[in-house]
Amino acid sequence: MKVLYEDNHIIIVNKAAGEIVQGDKTGDKPLSEMVKEYLKVKYNKPGNVFCGVTHRLDRPTSGVVVFARTSKALSRMNELFKKDEVDKTYWAIVKNLPQKTEVTLTHYLIKNERINKSTAYDVEKPNTKKAVLHYKVIAQSENYYLLEVDLETGRHHQIRCQLAKIGIPIKGDLKYGSERSNPDGSISLHARRISFIHPVSKEKIEVTAPVPEDNLWKAISASLHTPS
Repeated sequence: MKVLYEDNHIIIVNKAAGEIVQGDKTGDKPLSEMVKEYLKVKYNKPGNVFCGVTHRLDRPTSGVVVFARTSKALSRMNELFKKDEVDKTYWAIVKNLPQKTEVTLTHYLIKNERINKSTAYDVEKPNTKKAVLHYKVIAQSENYYLLEVDLETGRHHQIRCQLAKIGIPIKGDLKYGSERSNPDGSISLHARRISFIHPVSKEKIEVTAPVPEDNLWKAISASLHTPS
């Protein structure tokens, strides 16, 4: 577990693909428990350690996750997320060439609970929720394109669903139309940056998560620093 930022109120970590943020029916050890163990050992705390989940990332996704170390920080972080006062930037690797290098996507999403999948429509339908994101192509390799994605709304599987809707599913995302899975079961979606006003100190916090230790991620992100 890689800690990116830590103070008395919050702790921000870089989630690996495959980890779950909070316990679920699989019974697998969640990231929240790993953070508790880390805090317990580091600060030699007896008894239970508080670790509040403020938001989640899909299991096959990697990147920035914020946990609260106190109940006060948890309630205030929850309020920030509720009011859309947390800025999140994602990186996504896609194989198909995007029609436009920079665009705003607006769709209407509906979630199917039974199969844990969302469907995007171009027009509003009953029970759909409006989904808006902005993406731009920031790098490319021989076969893939790296998109930087900023969310305006936070819907279930929003990035995965909207990119698939326009014919550019995320690499490895079989659920949304990718041709094949990634060897480690991940999808090539990474929560790259998060920024917000600290819930207690009121200072601006901005944290960037290094990309996964993966040859494609390393190569395509490295191309950002070289002339095209």
